[in-house]
Amino acid sequence: MGNRLTQIATRTGDDGTTGLGDGQRVPKNHLRIAALGDVDELNSQLGVLLAEPLPDDVRELLVVVQHELFNLGGELSVPGYELLKADAVLRLDEALAHYNATLPRLQEFILPAGTRSAALAHVGRTIARRAERAVVALASSGEAVNHAPRHYLNRLSDLLFVLARVLNRANLDGLGGDDVYWKSERLARGG
Repeated sequence: MGNRLTQIATRTGDDGTTGLGDGQRVPKNHLRIAALGDVDELNSQLGVLLAEPLPDDVRELLVVVQHELFNLGGELSVPGYELLKADAVLRLDEALAHYNATLPRLQEFILPAGTRSAALAHVGRTIARRAERAVVALASSGEAVNHAPRHYLNRLSDLLFVLARVLNRANLDGLGGDDVYWKSERLARGG
């Protein structure tokens, strides 16, 4: 990895380029920078979610996820480098199994609503999907991308959906209690 930042206003990006972790400079609209930006936005969204009242186990999990997302970003910043390990994906699989086991089966689509923490988890879910699409686009363009970042973002978006349901049931702000179901016109008509 390159040198850690010692100052922020370097002015080296004034020409529309930015530096990768291996020292090469690329345009700020490069697919790798788009993927990095989406992962950074996702991590920031999780920071907002962590500012909310959360069950302790969810908080602990999200803090670990933030560190893993930082590793994922570091990996993306150095083409060909591996920083995100397979056990990070396994950890998300285990969390998905754990939290899914506590939830009733879905009978219908749900809206991204309910408690503030659940809604914030849904926003994180959509950002994770965008970050996943950006990583897939980067790999499809012929750039070096390992499998773990794509797998991790896919699992994380699923986990954030499940955690939104968990957070609605935790009802720590008194505004939730259950999923907010979509009112389908087709279902309302009975078929």
